[in-house]
Amino acid sequence: MAVYNGTKYMDEQISSILGQSGVSVTVYVSVDLSDDESYARVLEWSSRDARVVPLSYGERFGGAGPNFFRLFRDVNFNNYDAVSLSDQDDCWFPDKLERSLSCLKEFSCDVYSSNVTAFWPDGRRLLVDKAQQQKKFDHFFEAAGPGCTYVFSRSSAIALKTFIIEVSDRLSSVSLHDWLAYAFCRSRGYRWYIDPCPSMLYRQHSDNQVGTNTGLQAIVKRLNMVRAHWYRKQVSQIVELVSPELSSRIDSYFFRLLNFYRMRRRSRDAFILLLLFIFGVY
Repeated sequence: MAVYNGTKYMDEQISSILGQSGVSVTVYVSVDLSDDESYARVLEWSSRDARVVPLSYGERFGGAGPNFFRLFRDVNFNNYDAVSLSDQDDCWFPDKLERSLSCLKEFSCDVYSSNVTAFWPDGRRLLVDKAQQQKKFDHFFEAAGPGCTYVFSRSSAIALKTFIIEVSDRLSSVSLHDWLAYAFCRSRGYRWYIDPCPSMLYRQHSDNQVGTNTGLQAIVKRLNMVRAHWYRKQVSQIVELVSPELSSRIDSYFFRLLNFYRMRRRSRDAFILLLLFIFGVY
């Protein structure tokens, strides 16, 4: 679990993880240097329940991505069957982990992610659908959904950990850890299952680093990021890190035009990407 100024929602999230059915869990918590009592709260949890393990505190990571990279670097995965990522402010369904492990076994996959049910303070709920069919190059252009749904087999988690350590001096340019994790695993041949069944309540509030792509404000925010070439730079950085041999091909204008339909899972998003290519906004 990666935490930053998380006291408002952290208790509910930790409770939902410790209450998982059919599995035995350990919760490793990395707290980014915060302005509230987040670390003290984690220490309280740890004093009451040995399954909550706080990592050393005092470093400024500056975002969820660097914080999760720290967790991968510092936590030993050897004694666990699976590794799951957690945000600080969601609420997991009681069978989230049990179902994910069952799906990994049933579909002979290495990594699991799922749809989520977004919810707002006013009571609204919305299914966030990320379970479209995977495409040949989609992992270079999008994540597999919210990283807080990701569950890795031990072997894939250790491989990702090794990769993160190897490229640690180049990770500062990568904004989204979940996108990089998806790209790495897919590019290395690990099989990934995206579950159409939501596994958790995905809290939406003003402090979300990314959140759902719904509503006019969210759309405008993403368009501004595209216009600033943030998206293109992220694609280039991720390809260069996980598949440098494909970097020149992916960056080719004609390659993008010919393969746009294999770059996003959702058909609508693929055609939007094509328009961005044609009009030079990308």
